[in-house]
Parts: sequence; structure tokens; C-alpha cells
Amino acid sequence: MTSMGDRPNILLVMTDQHRAGMTKAEGFALDTMPFLDSLAATGTRIRNAYTTAPACVPARTSLLTGRFPSAHRVRQNSTGHEVVRGADLLDVLRSAGYSVHFAGKPHMYRTEGDFDSYAGPYWHERGPDRTDSERAFSAWLRSIDHGPATEPTPYPLECQYPYRIVSDAMASLAERDRGMPFFCWVSFPEPHNPYQVPEPYFSLFAEAEIPDRACGPEAAEAKGGAWRWLRELLEEKRPGYDRLWRRYRASYCGMLRLLDDQIRRLVDFLEREGLADDTLVLFVSDHGDYVGDYGLQRKGAGMPEALMRIPFIATGPGVAVRDNTQDFVSLADLFPTVCEAIGQPIPLGVQGRSLWPILAGEDYPAEEFASVYAEHGYGGLPYPSDARPPLHFPYEGTKYDELNSVTQSGTTRMVRCGRWKLLYDVTGRGELYDLDTDPMELRNLWDDPSLREVRAELMERLLWWSIRVADDLPKGRYEPRRAARNYYAPYTKTSGPRGNQLVDGQEDSSGPDLATSPSHDQRGMRSPSGTSSAESG
Repeated sequence: MTSMGDRPNILLVMTDQHRAGMTKAEGFALDTMPFLDSLAATGTRIRNAYTTAPACVPARTSLLTGRFPSAHRVRQNSTGHEVVRGADLLDVLRSAGYSVHFAGKPHMYRTEGDFDSYAGPYWHERGPDRTDSERAFSAWLRSIDHGPATEPTPYPLECQYPYRIVSDAMASLAERDRGMPFFCWVSFPEPHNPYQVPEPYFSLFAEAEIPDRACGPEAAEAKGGAWRWLRELLEEKRPGYDRLWRRYRASYCGMLRLLDDQIRRLVDFLEREGLADDTLVLFVSDHGDYVGDYGLQRKGAGMPEALMRIPFIATGPGVAVRDNTQDFVSLADLFPTVCEAIGQPIPLGVQGRSLWPILAGEDYPAEEFASVYAEHGYGGLPYPSDARPPLHFPYEGTKYDELNSVTQSGTTRMVRCGRWKLLYDVTGRGELYDLDTDPMELRNLWDDPSLREVRAELMERLLWWSIRVADDLPKGRYEPRRAARNYYAPYTKTSGPRGNQLVDGQEDSSGPDLATSPSHDQRGMRSPSGTSSAESG
């Protein structure tokens, strides 16, 4: 096994708008990504991983900075250049002696000159087209208006962006400085729209075998607000669009298999080059996709699990074999995890937590990962469902951007803990869902008097997170006392923000109260097997 001092190579594979839970190993009915599932079986898969925000640039900025949108200040896709940060992922890698390489879709504040090699930019309808076939393929992508296409893509696999991105990444790594460890970020624009795929992927998952969706357009109408507004905008622009939901889902599954084959191709390259044993492979996405649920396409409204939960897989030197179903982690945690994996300190201003003890099979404080936090919105007040404000695209015609002045308006913050999910917005509107009985978040339990204590604990957790993500930057003359690995839970006065913890969806009356809580040295630790124990001081 490569030790941390040996500085493992790092391959970061990122998909775009990739909904978690859509592989066979995760319980999905269709075998969409067999290679990725096999890769996860050699390392750690974290089932409860969440984006910091369900939009590309805010989420990718969090990955690079380890900061939440309210701190890095990139709260919409058009403001990436306004980032507020300290040292980021590339800065730390450079200082540790890494060469850094990029291939694919950027959508970030870092630019070509920040990398030793840069293949791109690949966007959703255009790339660095070098041949007539590639130029024709990009033109065809623009012609389908983001799809879903109802026929197979009439261009070969070699024109698809994932194939070209992997080819570019392999070429860059073959020409790298072999005297340095490398960091290579392979960033696929798929399975983000346009929803299209060539044969054999187009027919691989027949529409008839696509699992039924959990809910349709009636759910968006019932949820109201931005949900209803987006649904009505889609119907206005593309009447009857939802009739294609099975084709949309079938193509999405086909895109996942196409990606899977290209990830296999990339990992096979590492094997041939003798790099696999010394390379830490990380697989994540920026956010999810409705994939037809709620009668919606792409993303945009709300913070449902379909958009918030992301795949998170790690494998390679030092990573234990584990299917982690208990801990809640964030995309912001990736940067500090890399810091520990390569033996570098976590920079001031980073808000994410190191996941290295989870990945390495070491003990860690269970309470630190008992909840996860996320944000949505660019500010102001949320628009009502009948609003018609100016947009950055016309109301006429079929083209639209699901991320717009209405769907992204206001500010909402979310906390997940156990079976529960709570959202609270700038107008004081709260949402509370029991995901065990209501995974699509259709029954708001906020006003249920029997859940008063549950709501109070979750609100306290949300308040704790909101204080926790207050920005420590800029640094002045004072020297802050910093938590090791950015673990704050061991320093709270109880085993969590409140004296009682939610256990099996109910308040645990046996939990400590504020007056009698133990010191943090006695608090529950989670072992590599996933069980908790109390360590004596």
C-alpha cells in the first residue's frame, strides 16, 4: 500500500447532473454502470453524499475551495469569477509537488493556465472540435434543443465527448513529467442534457423496461412555488413534453452505460501504465437530475433528494473496502480529504471535513457525520408561481434554462439527519419530511404537532450548521483555534447540537441533557465496521 508520505497519484472523475442511486448495486432495477459498481466494490462507496448546492458552478466551486456557497459567494452559474477563497485544491496540490491536469467540462473559476495540461473546454453542445465529424456532431447536438432525442445519435461513439475526453486525458498523462505525482481531473459533461446517445446505448435499455417513476407532473403542481412555475413553463414552451419521460429515462440510462465504458477505458489505461496501485481514484458528481420525476427534466426547483444526493466513491491505496450507509458527507469534504491523503494541512477558510478516517477504515466521531447541510438560491425573495419577471431567455420559443431568476430566487438552507430532512427559507417557510415513508417529499410535516420535538432538534442542527459555516476569512492578526480535520462535533457541549439525538425517527429520551452531558473524550466513536462505541478518556 502506498503511504501518505509517498504522495499517491489522484484521479478525480466527475460526472455532471448525475443522480445517485441509479446503478444495480445501489438497488436500481437496471444494470447501468457495472464497471463503476465493480470499482466501488474494491473501495468505499458513501451512500449519503450530498452536493453543497444543486447547480453546476456553485457546487464545483465548493469542490475546489471546500467552502459552502454562502462563504465562497458563488450562488449562481454566472458568478464564478466572483469567488471568495483562500488556498484551494490546486494550490495545495502544487505546494505538495503535484503536476495538475484537466480534461473535460470546466464550469469553474480556474482556467487553462492553471494546469500543466488542459483538454477542453467541453461544454454540452460544443467542444474543441478538430475534425469535420466532430464539428457536425456538435452542430447536431445544438439542433436537438437539449432533447430528449427520439432517435439514436447519428454519429459514432468516437465523436461523443466522454470518449474524446478520456482520449485527451490518457494522452496528457502519457506525456506528463514522470518525476512528479499527478492529479488528473476528468470532468464529463454527461449525463447532463442534451439527452442523446448512439447505438448500442440508445436501445440498450428499452422504454418498456424502464422502471415506473415515483411521481409525475401532479407532484410539481401540488408542491407549488418554483416547482409549479417550472412545470408550467415547460408545458408552455414544449406542449406535451412529458409524454417522452420514458425515452428521457431510457436515454439517461444509456448515457450512464456509455460513461461507464469510458471510465473502464480510463482505469484500464492506469493498469497498462502500471499506475493503478499508486493512484487514488475519486468519483463524484456536482448534483443530480429529476430524470422525469415530478414531471420535470434537468434540475431547477427545490432541494429534493433527486438533485441533492450525489454518487461518492473512493478506491486505491489506503482506502478500505466498505459500503457506508450511515454517514452524511458533502461535496465540500472532498478537498480536505485530499489534503489529509497527501499529508498537507487543511487551509484556513475551508469548511469541509476530512473523510480520510472513513475511507481508511479508522475510528472517527460518529456525531460529526450524523448530519449534512446544503444551500439553494441566489438571494432576494422567492418569486411566486404566477411571476413573469424578465429572464435571460425569451418566454417565446422552445429554448429555456431551468436555472433562472425564478427557480433560483430566495435563499433556502437544508439539513439531513437520520430519516429526516428539514428546509427553511428566507420567508420563514419550513418543510419537514420523513424520507423513510415519503422519499419524494410530497407530505410536508412541518405543522404536525406530534413532531414538534423532531422539528426543534433539526432546527437546532440547522442553526448549528449555519453558525459553523460563517466565514473565517480573511485572516487578521488573531490566531484562530482550529479543529483537527475540521471536526466540530467533539467540541460541542453534548453529543450533538441538542442533548437528545434522533434515533429511528423518534427522539431518544435516554440521551444526555445539557446539564449532564459527558466530555467530548467520552463521546461515541464509529469503528471501521460501522458500529459505535464510547471511548473512555
